[in-house]
Amino acid sequence: MSTSSGKFLLRFLLIVGAVGLLWLAVLMIENKITQTVQPFQQANDQLNTQVAMLLHPTPTVIPDPVTIIHEVRAIAKLETIHYTVEKVITAEMNQGVLGPLFGDRLLFVAHGYVIAGIDMQKIGEGDLWLEGETLNVRLPAPEILVATLDNEKSYVYDRQTGLLTHGDPNLETTARQVAEQEILKAALEDGILDQARLNAEVYLEKFFNALGYQTVVFVPPAP
Repeated sequence: MSTSSGKFLLRFLLIVGAVGLLWLAVLMIENKITQTVQPFQQANDQLNTQVAMLLHPTPTVIPDPVTIIHEVRAIAKLETIHYTVEKVITAEMNQGVLGPLFGDRLLFVAHGYVIAGIDMQKIGEGDLWLEGETLNVRLPAPEILVATLDNEKSYVYDRQTGLLTHGDPNLETTARQVAEQEILKAALEDGILDQARLNAEVYLEKFFNALGYQTVVFVPPAP
């Protein structure tokens, strides 16, 4: 190997070594910066989380560990029809001349259901009798078994309050009460009780047929 070639190789190795040492130093500095900055980033993330929790708090619900059972009773109610009803309720207060200042108005979209049927416990021994091969059945009058709102689907669609008021805190409660009454009223007007009676007769006729009574006559309830 010539002298010039040896010098060139030595210079090349020195340059490669210097670059390697420089790269190692850069990595060490970067690692040091990361270790220094990381606690600040974690603290910043924790602060952002705490601020988000303050701005959008999650309610904490703690049920009382003591449970009191007031009454336990057996029921034998035959549900024969289920209505699902939607109503829009407008509730408002102080909508006169001073409405823009002290008024309160909301639109409540109510989803509810009504269940009707008969109470089998009201059937006595005298309500079932045979006449030859015919089974006579006197069913009790149909009744509303459940009429309630579906809270998961019911909601306040819009609310407008006056400039000088925060609104009546009981207005939504009033709207919910009225909505429940209106849902029941709509089901009754649509003939839910008549349909409940017909459905009960169809179901019980099949039941008595399965017991061996091929002819079943339903007698109207006593007035």
